[in-house]
Amino acid sequence: MSLPHFTPRQLEAFVNVAELRSFAATAERLALTPSAVSQLVSELEDALGFKLLERSTRRVDITSAGREFLASAESVLKHLRIAQSAASDVRNRAAGIVRIAAPLVVASVILPKAIKAYTQTRPKVHIRIRDVPVEKLVDAVASGDADLALGPDRACGDDIVRTQLFESPWVLWCAPTHPLAHKRNVTWAQLHAYPLVAAGRDHERSVAQMHTGLPSEQRVTPVEIVDNISTAMGLAAADVAATLAPDYVGALAKPLGLVRRRILSPEVMRYVCLYSPARRATSPAAEGFADHLIRILAQRK
Repeated sequence: MSLPHFTPRQLEAFVNVAELRSFAATAERLALTPSAVSQLVSELEDALGFKLLERSTRRVDITSAGREFLASAESVLKHLRIAQSAASDVRNRAAGIVRIAAPLVVASVILPKAIKAYTQTRPKVHIRIRDVPVEKLVDAVASGDADLALGPDRACGDDIVRTQLFESPWVLWCAPTHPLAHKRNVTWAQLHAYPLVAAGRDHERSVAQMHTGLPSEQRVTPVEIVDNISTAMGLAAADVAATLAPDYVGALAKPLGLVRRRILSPEVMRYVCLYSPARRATSPAAEGFADHLIRILAQRK
């Protein structure tokens, strides 16, 4: 069946005349002239092939065919208004689904508060977190599996836009009974004497890059590499080994009783960035959430 040849404006004119039983009153409601309203109804009748209204100089009556068609016309207008409202929400970044990729710590420590703050004013926007390893952040956006990604600084090509949001120093997390716990700050040279556990190959590579300027005998090498930061922190809490992690993991470390110590000579920063597609259009909802992350996380200390 081909699409109908009548317009929403014609349906609107008919429904209002059927309600008000007056072309003049309908014209006033729709900001038209009575002759324009009459023309719209006549065009609708021609398109339908039957008469909707009986007109006289004193009154307007709806025909039996018009009464049968009225409910359908009202339903069409109702759904058009719903579609119009949905389009307005999308256009104004007030509705939609946003898929954001993030590694464990960012997904559990940083994103939940950001999502809550955003959806309090935009309840129709649904943010879906995709847990991915640090190594997969850029790929998730490049492949289209995620609209955005939030996590540590990673190399990316021309198809990805990387926006640096904040920096966080690498620090030592250890048990209160650890020999370095009583020191206010520690140096890389001091870490050489104690076993360290790294969380994932990304942490291992980061640790290796931090102290490249030190003599080989002072460089620290993790004695063990585990997949998850929670495992590394558990080992640190049991004083089996200390671990190195960015300062922003404190929300996970402090409930375990871990002690935080700055590492100096030199102090090394981890940069957290937002990744978005450079050549693929993102939805208004994703654009809105990206702007929100930039605004609130760029102020993070």
